[in-house]
Amino acid sequence: MNWLRKLLFPFAILYGVITSIRNFLYDQGILPSYVFNTPVIAVGNLNMGGTGKTPQIEYLIRLLSPQYKIATLSRGYKRQSKGFLLADANATAASLGDEPFQYYKKFPQIQVAVDADRRNGITKLLAQKNKPDVVLLDDAYQHRKVKAGFYILLTAYDDLFYNDNMLPVGNLREGKWGAKRANMIIVTKCPTSISQLAQRTIKNKIGLKIPIYFSCIAYDDTIYSETQSMSVAESKTKERLLFAGIAKPRPFFSYMGSKKENTLVFPDHHHFTDRDITTIKTKAANKIIITTEKDFVRLPSEVLKEQLYYLPIKSQFIANQDEFDQTILNYVGTGTRNG
Repeated sequence: MNWLRKLLFPFAILYGVITSIRNFLYDQGILPSYVFNTPVIAVGNLNMGGTGKTPQIEYLIRLLSPQYKIATLSRGYKRQSKGFLLADANATAASLGDEPFQYYKKFPQIQVAVDADRRNGITKLLAQKNKPDVVLLDDAYQHRKVKAGFYILLTAYDDLFYNDNMLPVGNLREGKWGAKRANMIIVTKCPTSISQLAQRTIKNKIGLKIPIYFSCIAYDDTIYSETQSMSVAESKTKERLLFAGIAKPRPFFSYMGSKKENTLVFPDHHHFTDRDITTIKTKAANKIIITTEKDFVRLPSEVLKEQLYYLPIKSQFIANQDEFDQTILNYVGTGTRNG
């Protein structure tokens, strides 16, 4: 722990006390949590960002949407709108936030809504004539005003929550004991070669008698533009510029085999300005430009149209995928029948 972290340690203790009191009041029913009859699955984390919530929500959409009407509800981080908003043909990354807009563009069969007040958002979704059968709450683990029917806690392999400290010393939003609210835990962004011994060690350190799964990020072998596609292998034979505005861009750059001098890094959830676009164009010249899918949706389709490609990703389980799928399907099936 460096000198700055030591200096901030009293604030981390204070923050931990405040969040612990808040959770105690909800756990004891002193502060009310609202429960819905419709199945509600919350996907979140204890750490700040970078755990792979977006690909995990997309996994659940692919799993459930063939059988059920799905709605996602996010707060819409850094969006330029307020209150409840249901995505329609006028939606943009600016009005929804980049992740909800990505869901909207990618899965036209589902409903995508944003609202910082999750209770209000779910209430409005269920008040529609075409109400959803299942609501997926994106990044709502600490939103205690709603009690979800099923909690999925994510923790990244290279930033496991039990090794972290409270904000502002570390990246924990609440104490490690918050993991006890989870129905299951997924250790995300694992190396595909993770050993059984490493998995057992992590499970033992988590120390909870709930299902714990291990997943990795599966990168597509193809990059896509608005009008065409190209294999990743072929792209490596061409002059390229890569850029990313995500929490942890290094794996993306590594998979694409990029050289440091041919990359640009922007802050997470960055809204690209005209100046940024000029910088990208100038550095790229006539090279092809490749970015992440999350960054791609934040750029207007006409910008860099002839040069710009994106790389899709998916969440992929190391083992026991069928068991995970059946657990989710059982919860939703029971919940929809009861509802």
